[in-house]
Amino acid sequence: VAVIGLNLAAIPIKNMAPTGFDAWMQAITFISVALVAVYARGMTQRLLILVGLIVASVVYALLTNGLGLGKPIDVSGIANAAWFGMPTFAAPVFQAQAILLIAPVALILVAENLGHIKAVSAMTGRDLNPYLGKAFIGDGVATMVSGAAGGTGVTTYAENIGVMAATKIYSTAMFVVAACIAIVLGFSPKFGALIQAIPLAVMGGVSIVVFGLIAIAGAKIWVDNKVDFSDNKNLLVAAIPIILGTGEYTLKFGEFGLGGIGTATFGAIFLYWLLSRGKA
Repeated sequence: VAVIGLNLAAIPIKNMAPTGFDAWMQAITFISVALVAVYARGMTQRLLILVGLIVASVVYALLTNGLGLGKPIDVSGIANAAWFGMPTFAAPVFQAQAILLIAPVALILVAENLGHIKAVSAMTGRDLNPYLGKAFIGDGVATMVSGAAGGTGVTTYAENIGVMAATKIYSTAMFVVAACIAIVLGFSPKFGALIQAIPLAVMGGVSIVVFGLIAIAGAKIWVDNKVDFSDNKNLLVAAIPIILGTGEYTLKFGEFGLGGIGTATFGAIFLYWLLSRGKA
């Protein structure tokens, strides 16, 4: 679980702050989210990510569009976009080389999905292991439905796990409502243009918060289960996979590469089995 957050950390830090000004805007963003999370109350606190994003976007607009300190926000796309439009559909194409390259990615998604469920289990204090099979089947069916219409494969998203940790809202009914709203908004090019207009640095600052919350959720699992790190087995089973995942350690199998999250997850399982051999 910790590896998922740490593995994603480089994305906002290295790829979403191309200038020094953007790095400062990232700082303003995550500070805004933190202030809302601690000092706000009621619904505002529940919507800390959205409120922090709006506050940071307003500050960004004042500094760029108003004072010319950075790349200004371009809202022309919002004005020109239609309110309603159909997405582009495509029939699936079957290519053996592509299938052999992409299919093994399912192993990584299983590992990532497992980590997400463990994180939610730690945050809610409920044993969610009985739901693992349903979660894997849900991902598989969703991927087939998406692929049949020309979409990409789908999985659970670490960003959502981080938002759950921040808002303390874990209701499955809420996710059904959110999914329906997302589907409806998916038919609005104007809403898509609005999302595209959000400054990259602001999105990066929000991502820092979300990915950090996931990493802390992993640490919470250790604390809640009173893991004894004076035991060298526990110490190494935790230490090695964290570096594998954070450093994006990749093992190649022909054209397929098992990346950081996959090597960390399966590496932890293998190390625990190996170091437990012969012990009572």
